Amino acid sequence: MHLLAAQPGHISDGKEAVDLGQTPGDIIFASAADTELSCMATAHADQDIHAPSLRLANLMQLSHNLSVDLWIDKVIKHSKLVIIRILGGINYWPYGVESLVKICKLHQVPLAFIPGDDKPDPDLTALSSVTQETVELIWNFLIHGGKSNALGLLEFSSYLINNEGTFSKPQPLPKAGYYWPSTSGDERKVANKIFSNWKNDNPVVAIIFYRALLQAGNMTPINKIIEGLKSSDLNPLPIFVSSLRDAPSSGFVQTALESSHPTVIINACAFSVSTPEIKKQSPLDKFKSPVIQIVFAGNNFKDWQLSSKGLGPRDIAMHVALPEVDGRLFTRAVAFKTESYWDRKTQTPIVSFKACDDRINFVTAHTAAWARLAIKSNCNKKIAIILANYPNKNGRIGNGVGLDTPASVIEIISRLKLNGYNIKNAPKSSKDLMDTLVSGVTNNHRENIEDHGCEYLSLKDYKSSFDHLPKLVRSSIVKQWRDPTKDSFFCESDNGGKFILPIKRFGNLCVIIQPARGYNIDPVKTYHDPSLVPPHGYLAVYFWIRKKFSADAVLHVGKHGNLEWLPGKSLALSETCYPEIALGEIPNIYPFIVNDPGEGSQAKRRAHAVIIDHLTPPMTRADSYGSLAELETLVDEYFDANHLDERRLKPISKQILSLIETLNLGHECGILPNDSEINALAKLDGYLCEIKEMQIRDGLHVFGQSPKTENKNDFLLSLTRIPRGIREEDASITQALSHDLKLGFDPLDCDFSKSWEGKRLDFLGELKGWRTIGDTVERLEKFALELISGQSKPKISWNKTKAVLNEINTRIGPAVDQCGEFEIKGIIDALNGNFIPPGPSGAPSRGRPEVLPTGRNFYSVDTRNIPTQAAWSLGWKSAQRLCEQYAQEHGEWPLTLALNAWGTACMRTGGDDIAQALALIGTRPTWDIATGRVSGFEIISTDLLDRPRVDVTLRISGFFRDAFPSLIELFDSATRAVAKLKEPPSLNPHAAQVKNDVADMKLQGLDTDTAIKRAGYRIFGSMPGSYGAGLQALIDEGCWDTQNDIAEAYTAWSGWAYGKNPEGIAEHKLFEKRLTKIQAIVQNQDNREHDLLDSDDYYQFEGGLAAAVKHARNGVSPSIYHNDHSNPSNPKIRSLQEEISRVIRGRATNPKWIKGVMRHGYKGAFEIAATLDYLFAFAATTNAVKNYHFDQLFEAYFEDNDVREFIGRANPYALKEMAARFREAVDRGLWQPRSNHYSSVLSEILEIPTKGNMP
Repeated sequence: MHLLAAQPGHISDGKEAVDLGQTPGDIIFASAADTELSCMATAHADQDIHAPSLRLANLMQLSHNLSVDLWIDKVIKHSKLVIIRILGGINYWPYGVESLVKICKLHQVPLAFIPGDDKPDPDLTALSSVTQETVELIWNFLIHGGKSNALGLLEFSSYLINNEGTFSKPQPLPKAGYYWPSTSGDERKVANKIFSNWKNDNPVVAIIFYRALLQAGNMTPINKIIEGLKSSDLNPLPIFVSSLRDAPSSGFVQTALESSHPTVIINACAFSVSTPEIKKQSPLDKFKSPVIQIVFAGNNFKDWQLSSKGLGPRDIAMHVALPEVDGRLFTRAVAFKTESYWDRKTQTPIVSFKACDDRINFVTAHTAAWARLAIKSNCNKKIAIILANYPNKNGRIGNGVGLDTPASVIEIISRLKLNGYNIKNAPKSSKDLMDTLVSGVTNNHRENIEDHGCEYLSLKDYKSSFDHLPKLVRSSIVKQWRDPTKDSFFCESDNGGKFILPIKRFGNLCVIIQPARGYNIDPVKTYHDPSLVPPHGYLAVYFWIRKKFSADAVLHVGKHGNLEWLPGKSLALSETCYPEIALGEIPNIYPFIVNDPGEGSQAKRRAHAVIIDHLTPPMTRADSYGSLAELETLVDEYFDANHLDERRLKPISKQILSLIETLNLGHECGILPNDSEINALAKLDGYLCEIKEMQIRDGLHVFGQSPKTENKNDFLLSLTRIPRGIREEDASITQALSHDLKLGFDPLDCDFSKSWEGKRLDFLGELKGWRTIGDTVERLEKFALELISGQSKPKISWNKTKAVLNEINTRIGPAVDQCGEFEIKGIIDALNGNFIPPGPSGAPSRGRPEVLPTGRNFYSVDTRNIPTQAAWSLGWKSAQRLCEQYAQEHGEWPLTLALNAWGTACMRTGGDDIAQALALIGTRPTWDIATGRVSGFEIISTDLLDRPRVDVTLRISGFFRDAFPSLIELFDSATRAVAKLKEPPSLNPHAAQVKNDVADMKLQGLDTDTAIKRAGYRIFGSMPGSYGAGLQALIDEGCWDTQNDIAEAYTAWSGWAYGKNPEGIAEHKLFEKRLTKIQAIVQNQDNREHDLLDSDDYYQFEGGLAAAVKHARNGVSPSIYHNDHSNPSNPKIRSLQEEISRVIRGRATNPKWIKGVMRHGYKGAFEIAATLDYLFAFAATTNAVKNYHFDQLFEAYFEDNDVREFIGRANPYALKEMAARFREAVDRGLWQPRSNHYSSVLSEILEIPTKGNMP
């Protein structure tokens, strides 16, 4: 697209303007590196009193434009030389660079811009007013670093100012070397000192840290880590480096590690050697050692203590997201910046890193745990397998999106036994496993419980662990849950009482049902509390794992558990954060579906997990079935009769219309009352084709198993359905076929209902019934499957098709085949204490085959690049189509809408949702050409938009808040810039609303600045440190009376405003006021590997928001759009009701899907029950669920005897839970059944007794 009349925008990070309070000096040196400033101050202190004066400044303090203006006015324009060192190029500090160039030129002050690392930056240095030779000399002083070079730089600066004097040349210093406290000298001497402190046979732990710390004398944190490792019987190997990307440093590290064979590596260096796009060899890659990532944080200790976020945006990018690309395991921040002293000569605070002792203790304990895992024999290792457990029902144990969790556990157990683990009497099948687990303690809350063969923890042992928790934590738990003897899993006994735990032990392995967070215990009292602390019974399980069982590692199986979502900091946890309180320092190995980088990253960052990613379920075409197939045949007969025997038209038409009415298809097909019979049937035909072409899951994935032949071929077709890149072999296979066959259309962007006017090739299928474009797409899909399976061969001239098939046969197919073994290898390697190679994450069916093979420790994205230009392209297209669709339906442009933005979707897509939001308000991101990083935004003129701007409110997820603070700043800055535009209200409703709200707030007594700040909030989410939308327990436990109760709970959880204040501010009344204006709700879905009846997140966020808006608008429901972004080149705009109807027809009642899940026993029945639960939840929260939707599920699940018998046999708990849910739907007036005998069916099921501990 071409952008006209765009206005540049500036992203505000919310920092207040500061005056550095400096007087003019001769030499000005600014850098973002505190170690560099400290070194310069130390060198200047050694100069005599006649040396030019020096002023030092940290660029981090000059992020606000006004700060720059003050500094320039008071200091820069009076100086004699200005040296600015910038890491990240011009776009890191654009306003400062622009202003300095202008002022220094005006006042004839020599100016030198120096790259912040050892890579040239011609764009930056070209802005210098000094010679290129001078820039390079200054750069070399800084690259080599150290006090002597800092002194040399000051002497050279004096020479430049006075044009006289002498200066020493830059002195190369070792880029890397060994270190030991209080030891100096050559490399051999330091190395001997290290080795003399080692104890024979103790595991070696390398510590990699920046040379700059050593040069600045800032070694206390490293020294304490060394002491902590020694106390843990580990041999420290401290190594300083200039950078792991620096060749001499890399070479030294590789040589040092080859000779020492470290068991574990602790890394304090930021960034990564590889990038998400390009894999590069790191000096740490050649070793099996896990790499523990620690952080020297950019914030101070007090700010960290008080912060719910833990780290700022820069630290998240540098120390968390990017190191994950190299496969490092994020742990904790161990040191924080603190002002050591005020340097009067340079008029700047000298900042150093202050060690945090308890965080260092955690890291050393965690390192020791990984070392034990590496050296312990398998027969002596103790492993705890934990199954996710929500909702808290016996029919839903072992939650795992797309995963047959019980079968996966059995696969893992069998492989562990083959590798020498001491496992006794373990279940041999998934049925045995689930029978064993449900026979014990599960979700029971009765007063008197028996042990049922489960493990227990005595009250004495519990209190011993509990009493060691921080006082604040103990008081919070007791305040919420009272005495531990009141816990529902506690029972009295002769020795003082004990907790009966949902744990079954099999020798050195135990299988655990993860305890509930606590919302299910007393939901009426707790569902409004986003920060609910876990109950005593929850902690008792993890105390047992750590203290009584003494687990060497835990495996959390199933996406996802609740541990990583417990209250506490977003990352860089403290001792009062509940994930740490529960899990402690035990290595956490987490099989996780590859298409969910967001929630996997949450486990990595809040529960120090190493991910072993696993494959998605195999995908297949929905095809046609039952009444839909019958209807399709009738439509074929109708059109045949139209050409051959018109006398048959009327009876056939009557049958079709009768079926359409019976199946409630008219609205779904878009048939209007005034449509002609031909047009109506064409719409029906097109809709049936769309349903057939839907991608649905064919069963579930079993961890450690690759798809079998038939499933594999269907899966390969789904993986190559859309383009995957720009190479010929990356083309869509159906697009390639269409091109090679000269069909003259795009099968990925076409109207299925339109008549097919192209050629009909006999090898694509029979001519009968081939009338529409949809029929052609179907034939292309089926023929592509024949080519993939080898049943048909491509012709020599089909170059594009052959390129895709070759890619399938040589790259994608083999990668799919490798997934099973690689997944198991990942588990075994992790339990051996080995490094798990990193890999990309994403939805493989959305053009991301590079995420295969699975079995790797996936990483997410470089947050600085989001939204990507590809995401912007989709977001712009989707925004325009959404506005056009709304206008078509309502006769006017949308003025206000609310959009759900999830962190995991943002990672998976590169920022589709935020790009769409920016497009809706009439702005677009700008990118740095060299790096691809987002540098700001531009405001698009309304002439180009050709529509009004939309006033957009974002409801962000908790993980989005944690992972993307920079995107929050971007959107907040963009909306506030739009609010300042002088445009008519008809074109800029956002500015008009802000203006009105400011006026109202000022009438209420607020000052102008505060009123503008509050009126401009457009980003809301859950309370800092909490996650979700608060509806799960409410719906699952049935503790609501009307939809207003749901709306109030949602609002209570969602009313924190975000923007310039990264911590979030409670603004519930303001949020409610925003909801009163919302006309439409938008939820985007970016892939078809799941759907909205697969996950509670959709009904919680989409349904909860709809209920809240309806409540705020006094019963007026908003339009709800559930958009399909699974094909980035062709986003589809659909209503929520349309999407629910499509999912029910295409997947939920489809015998193909039902047959697929029936292969998976207990978990298959679980999936069927979950589908009903989520439909019920949408019925409770929206008006999008109709009677016939429930009827369809009832007929498919309960009136089909084979299906009903399967559920009752495989998972009798699920059968009863489903019957209870159907009954609840009737009782609440959400469903008026069509069936006359529904009540007797439900009663019969509900009266069936079930075995096990909980009825």
